[in-house]
Amino acid sequence: MDRVKSSMQQVPNAIPKVIRRTGGANSLELERENFERVQAVSINKAINTQEVAVKEKHARTCILGTHHEKGAHTFWAAVNRLPLSSNAVLCWKFCHVFHKLLRDGHPNVIKDSMRNKADLTDMSRMWGHLSEGYGKLCSIYLKLLITKMEFHIKNPRFPGNLQMSNRQLDEAGENDVNNFFQLTVEMFDYLECELTLFLGVFSSLDMSRSVSVTAAGQCRLAPLIQVILDCSHLYDYTVKLLFKLHSCLPADTLQGHRDRFQEQFKKLKSLFYRSSNLQYFKRLIQIPQLPENPPNFLRASALSEHISPVVVIPAESSSPESEHVVETDDLVDTDVPVLPAPLETKFDDLFGTSAAIDPFNFNSQNGMRKDDKDRLIEQLTREIQALKEELESFRLESGRLCQALRGRVSELEAELAEQSHLRLQAVGESEFLKAELDDLRRVREDTEKEQRSLTEIERKAQANEQRYTKLKEKYTELVQSHADLLRKNAEVTRQMTVARAAQDEVEAVRKEMQEKVKGTQEAADRQEREQLEQLQELQRELVSSRAELDSLKTTMASSQQASSEVLSTQLATLESEKAELVQSLTKVEAELVVRGEELERVQSSLVTEREGRVKTAETLQNQLNEKESREQALESQLVAARWSSLQGAVEEAEKIIRDSLAQIDDPAHISCTSSADYLASRCQASLDCMERLNSTRVAFLADNTGVSELVRAVTQCGHLVGDTVVQGSATSHMVPVEQADALSESVKVCGAEALALLGQMKQQDSLAAADNSKLKAALEAVLATAEKLRPRGLELQQGELGDLVEQEMAATSAAVESAAARIEEMLNKSRAVDTGIKMEVNERILASCTELMQAIKELVLSSKELQRDIVESGRGAASMKEFYAKNSRWTEGLISASKAVGWGATVMVDAADLVVQGKGKFEELMVCSHEIAASTAQLVAASKVKADKDSTNLHRLQHASRGVTQATAAVVASTKSGKSQIEETDTMDFSSMTLTQIKRQEMDAQVLVLELEARLQKERERLGELRKKHYELAGVAEGWGEEEEGTG
Repeated sequence: MDRVKSSMQQVPNAIPKVIRRTGGANSLELERENFERVQAVSINKAINTQEVAVKEKHARTCILGTHHEKGAHTFWAAVNRLPLSSNAVLCWKFCHVFHKLLRDGHPNVIKDSMRNKADLTDMSRMWGHLSEGYGKLCSIYLKLLITKMEFHIKNPRFPGNLQMSNRQLDEAGENDVNNFFQLTVEMFDYLECELTLFLGVFSSLDMSRSVSVTAAGQCRLAPLIQVILDCSHLYDYTVKLLFKLHSCLPADTLQGHRDRFQEQFKKLKSLFYRSSNLQYFKRLIQIPQLPENPPNFLRASALSEHISPVVVIPAESSSPESEHVVETDDLVDTDVPVLPAPLETKFDDLFGTSAAIDPFNFNSQNGMRKDDKDRLIEQLTREIQALKEELESFRLESGRLCQALRGRVSELEAELAEQSHLRLQAVGESEFLKAELDDLRRVREDTEKEQRSLTEIERKAQANEQRYTKLKEKYTELVQSHADLLRKNAEVTRQMTVARAAQDEVEAVRKEMQEKVKGTQEAADRQEREQLEQLQELQRELVSSRAELDSLKTTMASSQQASSEVLSTQLATLESEKAELVQSLTKVEAELVVRGEELERVQSSLVTEREGRVKTAETLQNQLNEKESREQALESQLVAARWSSLQGAVEEAEKIIRDSLAQIDDPAHISCTSSADYLASRCQASLDCMERLNSTRVAFLADNTGVSELVRAVTQCGHLVGDTVVQGSATSHMVPVEQADALSESVKVCGAEALALLGQMKQQDSLAAADNSKLKAALEAVLATAEKLRPRGLELQQGELGDLVEQEMAATSAAVESAAARIEEMLNKSRAVDTGIKMEVNERILASCTELMQAIKELVLSSKELQRDIVESGRGAASMKEFYAKNSRWTEGLISASKAVGWGATVMVDAADLVVQGKGKFEELMVCSHEIAASTAQLVAASKVKADKDSTNLHRLQHASRGVTQATAAVVASTKSGKSQIEETDTMDFSSMTLTQIKRQEMDAQVLVLELEARLQKERERLGELRKKHYELAGVAEGWGEEEEGTG
């Protein structure tokens, strides 16, 4: 029984041994090969050159593969075979998948990937050379991934998906404030890289269109889901760490942390808001919104208000699809090969629960042993058949992969051929660039030489400018002193006017007081006479009253007897009248007394007032006398100041002229040159100043108050005569020896005469006798010498310049018309004779030449109109010929420019004729076009030099000039295009040549290249010499640049 039991217990283990023996190592190898094949297919499907987002099922297969093999060896083995450095889209999708593996893959992915850190760094640096597109984004993304790997290597407690609890975050810092401080800095750097990628993706998209619904837009936006997941955790941990640091460290120490957090908070809030509005993200991820204001770390209780941002991924987007389940079914991590499902079911039927539960049921076991073996044999047969089918599928898959690899090999071979062709083109371009570099080096050397000469000229000009500045400062001081004297004179004049007005006022007051005194005396006399007359009248009335009283007494005495009563009555009446008269007399006497006293008071006040007014008049007279004396002193001072200012101006003019005479013998002045035209203009200005000096001198002698005009005339005369001396000496350096000696002697005589004239004007006695006739004669002699030395241009009389201008402009117009007609004739002839590419090239070239002729014609007409405006506005009452003669240098420039335009048009037509006939060179036609552009630019410059900047014709001329430039460019472009088209038809066929012949041809080509390079160098040197000679002859013939040299 024990034997049966032991045999029954041994049966369940017998079949796995058979299976293991039949499968064994081959099953493990097949499983490994199947795993690598599935991983390779998923990686190639996830990372490809199509600009579409990575499919989630392929990325999930790669993630499960890392968990299956507990690392990323298979992933990197497949990725290293991809051309990540040659395709930016491929590299971008690799970064996306790699980011997913770092977040959700096995923890060993980070360690295994650190071996490729150097390659990722080089790839980031390589893509960083591109400034736009996927190249720039790949560089930023690779830097982010490198930063992420370095962060997790330094902080191994942080998982790849950054999901940690608060306790784990505290343990990561090991309760050390220094660790927390450093960890916060690293998180800031980490988050900065994430935000940089965020901004880079958004800046590369056109947000005015719905880019999130396009495949290209989703390809760029898809990696931002991983970035949003990282940023939410990094923001949360940064806030918690900063609150922890503020609880341990002073606030000032963490100011830099707060500033950096504020900046990253604003960026992250803006990016989260912009991302949440995109349609692509709305169905894949729920983006959290950050608070309106950042946390206040200075308030510890604010930590309780902080809400950790949570990113929610909807279930439908995170759950794998059915196809994903089918493809990842083989990636379950098992140590023993998985048996097919039917085998497991039948195995359970054979050695199932009935045997385990009822081990003593021998009848059922013995009765079914044979059927079980048959079923096992059938099962194994089916398994063998399944393995055969699987093997056949493997063969088909391998055949398909071989075919795909062959196609890939063909593509790579074609790409290699294309790269070889590009390399040959690059070699040719490098040779061309080397030649261009040599040309640029030679041009740079020429430019440096010209720069040195320009520096020397600028130094000389700066020295002259400094000398002129000093003279100008002295002149300004003289003008300022003169203005001060004028102000003082005005002040003195005003004071004199005020004093005179005060004197007149005092005189008027004195006259008024005298009249008042006279009137008062007359009134007092008149009142006194009236009072005397009243007194006399009263006395007369008293006498008459007394006489009447006597008569009444007599009458009373005579009539006393008649009527005593009447008499008594009359007596009483008379007595009352007498009393009244006595009273009135008393009043009059008292009034006379009062009036007498009042008269005495008025007379005393009049006497006192008369005495005060006499004293006031004496005081005012003394003040008036003092003011007159002060006015006389000021007048004398003003006269002295006027004379001193005149003497200062004369002395300054003498210094200027002596300095100019000293420069003649100065060795440093020998290198200075000037033109006869400029010297003549200086002489003429000096002669005009002599006339002004003489008139102001005469006016000053007549009225010495006009000293300011004389001071200005003396100063200007000193400047002009000194400039004439300097320019005469500089001009003598440009003429033959005999004429140079005569000119130097003339300017020395001129300077001596000027000093003699100024010496006479310094003395007040000899100012009236000063004579400037000798100085004028010396200036006229210098002017005559300058006129003899002036270049005559085309050896024409100045009267003929006007006619010559018209003739040349008409000849230019005729040449252009003739050239246009010839081009039209050539175009018709080419259409009748040529066919194919040659006819197309000829038509395009001749059409561009016709447009150029039309543009030149328009330019010539605009130039004529502008010249007519210039002559009308500038000649005044003079005739047109006189205007041209007066501006001979400008006229000669017009003549030269017109001739150049006409000649260039004729030469270009000849060159075009030869090119159409197949006898000419395309390069000659391009050179003619450039020459015409230069000639028209010369004509425009000569026409606009005297034009008003607001002139309508000037704007027309500039527009026509731009038209000529565009037409010239069109001629050059059509010529180059035609040349390339014709040269493309002459293909080089080396198929029939042997190796020796090809080597011989290569050596001949190298010899020819060296010969052509040597010839090119010689021709460039010859061209430089020709240009120098051309500029020299043009300068001699037309006096180019003389006015610029006049300041030398």
